Amino acid sequence: MDQDNPIYIKNATIYAEQEVIENGGLLLSHGKIAGIYSKQKPKQLPKEVQVINGEGLNIIPGFIDGHIHGAAGADVMDATEEALDTMASTLPKEGTTSFLATTITQSPEQIEQALMNVASYKNKPGQSDIIGVHLEGPFIEKGKAGAQPLEYIVKPDEKLFNKWQKLSGNKIKTITMAPEHDQNGSFIKRLTKAGINVSAGHTDTDYAGIKQAAAYGVRQLTHLCNAMSGIHHRDIGVVGAAFELEELRAELIADGIHVVPEMLQLIYQNMGSSRLLLITDAMRAKCLPPGNYELGGQPVKVSEDRALLENGTLAGSILKMHEGAQQMLSMKDVSIKNIVEMTAMNPAKQVGMFKTKGSILDGKDADILIVDDQLSIKYTICRGVVAFEGDDGNGTN
Repeated sequence: MDQDNPIYIKNATIYAEQEVIENGGLLLSHGKIAGIYSKQKPKQLPKEVQVINGEGLNIIPGFIDGHIHGAAGADVMDATEEALDTMASTLPKEGTTSFLATTITQSPEQIEQALMNVASYKNKPGQSDIIGVHLEGPFIEKGKAGAQPLEYIVKPDEKLFNKWQKLSGNKIKTITMAPEHDQNGSFIKRLTKAGINVSAGHTDTDYAGIKQAAAYGVRQLTHLCNAMSGIHHRDIGVVGAAFELEELRAELIADGIHVVPEMLQLIYQNMGSSRLLLITDAMRAKCLPPGNYELGGQPVKVSEDRALLENGTLAGSILKMHEGAQQMLSMKDVSIKNIVEMTAMNPAKQVGMFKTKGSILDGKDADILIVDDQLSIKYTICRGVVAFEGDDGNGTN
């Protein structure tokens, strides 16, 4: 469908930024939200408008995945336009309308190629938008490397980061680092001042260390519970810091594997939807059959539900965003409104893009999902263009 063709969705429950509208209507035009209507439709619809009947369905903002390495055989580190196109055209099927192209610890040359590739990439109609880069590593702790290659881990280097930011076209929005390697906080402070979302991850620090890092400017934790210190009765660690420090938001891989359902429930009870960011941390095997793949140059064995290095370490995930959202919706006291916060509003706010994305409001980008009450996807609309339509009206499940 041409981007200039307007869409009108009628008779749906709209999870707008400020309210939930029953039996409402939503007009999308020229890639933007052009009107939100309560009960009655606009007096006159534009010519050639496509009308979608949303009766019994919900309209929510498109998902924003702030941490994803790859999908459908492609990886950000492939450093090709084709790889980014593959990801951007695949992700609407799981409800993702925007994402941060996420790098991995690798040689400077490989990271630079990936960054320059994102810098030159142009978003296309009917695909997920790349809204920036999540630089995961290489400034991390070797003892908590997880699936990050040990040989390329280095100490925080502001000069190197500045070079990379320039090569990326200033598109690095989030950086994952181990704050214990920035002893006086100068690296964190300067990045925070420059508007970078600094996330503590792949870190072996303790509660006091995260509290100090938060004072320097850290505002996020990377894939909560994974590659960090857990809760202990003598030191509540990084996970406990997530519960205690209200200035922190935390990424969460809600696949039931990286974090078991009981822990997902405990995290939600302690943090609520306002401080959680659902992510996939997916690698290239997502959407492909089980088999042998690679991540960061390392062999990865992928089964029906997980991706593992040869030593048994989890190597990212093969999770789809709508599956993570559905897992969280099954938790006690979680509503669709809470899902909207964790999948759209919070991610947009975290990287300074809430003026244009992350909620349903007049003038914002028309990144919209039409879903049933179980979050099965009926339509994904990326900047006003239908990018995915569920088969036979049964959504993605």
